[in-house]
Amino acid sequence: MEHDMRVEDYLDDKLQSTTDFEHLDTLLSSVEFQRSQLQSQLNDVSKQLDEARRSAEDRHADLIVQIDEFQRLQHSIDVRLKIVAASDAPDEAIRRLEQPMKQLHKVDLAHRYLVMLQDVQTLRNAARAHLPQDPKAALEPYTALKQLAVEIRKLQGPADEAATHLAAYIESVTETLWDEMKKTMSDELEAVLRKRDWPNIAPDSAADGEWLQCFEKLIDLQIPEVLYSPRAVPLLPVDTMAHIFVKEFRFHFMSDKPTSNPRGIGTHCFPWFLALIDKWEGFFRENFGPILAAKFGHTAVAQNMVYMDPTCAFITSLLPVMREKVALTMTEAVKDPAFLSSLMNQLMTFDENIRFMYNYNGGEVENEWAGLTSEVLNTHFDTWLQAEKKFALDRYHAIMAHQDARNIDYDFAGPGKTKPTYAATRVTDLLRSVTAQYERVRRFGHKLRFLIDIQLTILDEYHDSLRGTLEAYLSITSTVGRAFGVAKEQLAALEGTGALETLCKVYGSADHVANTLKDWCNEEFFVTLWDQLQARAKVSSEQSSNLAGGMSYDHVKDRTSSAVGTEEDGGVLFDETIAAYSQRRKRAQQFLAEALIESHHKAFRPYTHGPQWTTIADESPSDDSFYQPVITSELDEPLRVGLRLNTDSVKLGLITNKSIQILKRDLDFLSKTLGAAVFRRVWREVLERLNSMLWTDVLMSHNFAAAGAAQFMHDVRAISALIERFIPDGSNSLGSLKEALRLLNLPMQSSSEEGATTIAMSLKQATDRIFVDNTEAKKVLEELDIRMLTPANARQILQRRVENAE
Repeated sequence: MEHDMRVEDYLDDKLQSTTDFEHLDTLLSSVEFQRSQLQSQLNDVSKQLDEARRSAEDRHADLIVQIDEFQRLQHSIDVRLKIVAASDAPDEAIRRLEQPMKQLHKVDLAHRYLVMLQDVQTLRNAARAHLPQDPKAALEPYTALKQLAVEIRKLQGPADEAATHLAAYIESVTETLWDEMKKTMSDELEAVLRKRDWPNIAPDSAADGEWLQCFEKLIDLQIPEVLYSPRAVPLLPVDTMAHIFVKEFRFHFMSDKPTSNPRGIGTHCFPWFLALIDKWEGFFRENFGPILAAKFGHTAVAQNMVYMDPTCAFITSLLPVMREKVALTMTEAVKDPAFLSSLMNQLMTFDENIRFMYNYNGGEVENEWAGLTSEVLNTHFDTWLQAEKKFALDRYHAIMAHQDARNIDYDFAGPGKTKPTYAATRVTDLLRSVTAQYERVRRFGHKLRFLIDIQLTILDEYHDSLRGTLEAYLSITSTVGRAFGVAKEQLAALEGTGALETLCKVYGSADHVANTLKDWCNEEFFVTLWDQLQARAKVSSEQSSNLAGGMSYDHVKDRTSSAVGTEEDGGVLFDETIAAYSQRRKRAQQFLAEALIESHHKAFRPYTHGPQWTTIADESPSDDSFYQPVITSELDEPLRVGLRLNTDSVKLGLITNKSIQILKRDLDFLSKTLGAAVFRRVWREVLERLNSMLWTDVLMSHNFAAAGAAQFMHDVRAISALIERFIPDGSNSLGSLKEALRLLNLPMQSSSEEGATTIAMSLKQATDRIFVDNTEAKKVLEELDIRMLTPANARQILQRRVENAE
């Protein structure tokens, strides 16, 4: 049915109109042709299917046969294995064949070795054949031989270090060939130099063409070595030209000549070396500079002055013999610390001259040349450090033992500046000299060791000395200390200004050291050292064991600054030391103020307890305008500045006291010793305590008649005048007492001068108004221009007048 439908669809598609019947024959022919093709294809497919079936059946049969054969073979193998396992014949056969196989392997290996050795000899002969005519061509077989040596050495590792002798032989041949090649080319240049009578020529002369050609051929030979060497190598032509100077150097400085004395290296050897370079500098640059620029100007070493500047190449060729001389000198210097110290200073100066006079970088493009000093210090740094440390500590102990070490250096600075002791200034000078010894050292670890092992050690010892002075002072002056007994000499040393002088020595010395260290922290050398320390501490993975110079992170941090290795800003190298000295300075200032307060408390005791303020000048006229008070006798002699006691004071039998004289003495001494700022700070505290003492022990402890109040005011004015002589506006610390005395000295009756508009308030008026209430009291104080007193203070003061008490 489905077939009929397809036929019907086909006919409908082909016979759609009556005209299509005209082509019916053609259509039938086409259909018949297609049927015959399909029948043919069907026959072919049927035939192929039959053949495939037959082939599959054949392969299946073959597979069955192969399986049977495999099973029979497997069975046979199993039987044989059992027979072999039970027999010793295979092991015996293997043992018999082992030795011949080893011999065969050795013969094969020996053959390969011989072939390789033949290749090595061929390459060596090929390189020799091109010299001295064509060094570039000689480099090709030499390079192949060098590569062969490198490859053999690389293959040794995986082969358990096999062929050691072969690798060593090839390397030896390679090195020998290179030496022969260099010698061959150098001999050619030496022959040219002999013809020119080098170096007996004028330094401003020009090299001829043959000379320049030989120079260029040696450079061509060395180009691969220069480009691929991990370190700077001397240039062969320059080495050849410098050979005569090396021989001369050895004759003068490494023989039995007087100039060979190790102690003369700074006076003979170094100057000779620099003079030689200076003499031939222009000759080398003018003649050979263009050749080096042409050969290396566009290579990876174009920035390396050792290859681009003939003078630097000349220095490189001369330095090995100088290095040898320095090494010989060091063997003697390590036995004599003084000579070692001098030698290191001379060696660093020599390095600087080479580095900066000739722009020598030693092959270190990114960094400056480390110099011969660094090479020496890699071996002898600890010896040098200990020598410098011993010198510095001996000098420090000599400074401290000097008879004037603990005296104040009044000439150190002008008026208004704190004066240190001679010891303090000399210690800082010593530390500066130590800095000069190591600031030119290149290695960071060496610098840090100098700083910590020498400078900070001296600073710690001096700090301990200042602390010991303060502790001794405290033991002498404290009650507990005196209980254990104090020598009379110690007490006598503190009499007068002795105590102040002792404390000023500590304060001035600590202040000088702390300020000096702060100044150093702004110097380029210490700023750079701090930055390097911070950078290393932040990235170091061995902070617990070795931060720098064999010192641990914690050790460096404890000795320098707690900011080491942190992100804190503002840290400096001397943080811990400055803090320690600042603490001693602060402590000395506290002791100084306490000593002054205690001294003044004792000195003013007769004054605070002696005068009878209600009986002073009882016989004086009642008119206050005619009463001219004099300084109270208890105050007069201490204040003595040309004033004299009157007879009235003597009649009263008042005890003479030295309080103001002591005050003047202390002011005078400290004004010469302390800086203006600290002088004012100390005295502000002292005067505030004096103000408090006079307020409590005099003003609030006594009653005053009018004359007594006037006398007290006169005394306070005398004290204020004395203070103003040394501290402008310093008497403001007594401001509350002076205002109190103005209130205490109000007259019994108000009065006004003719033509004046201001009427003085009487004692009674003020008293009546102040005791009304606080508001009225404040008005009274404002009218009297009294600003520091409270109404309560005013009432207490007015009650001290005997007139109000009555």
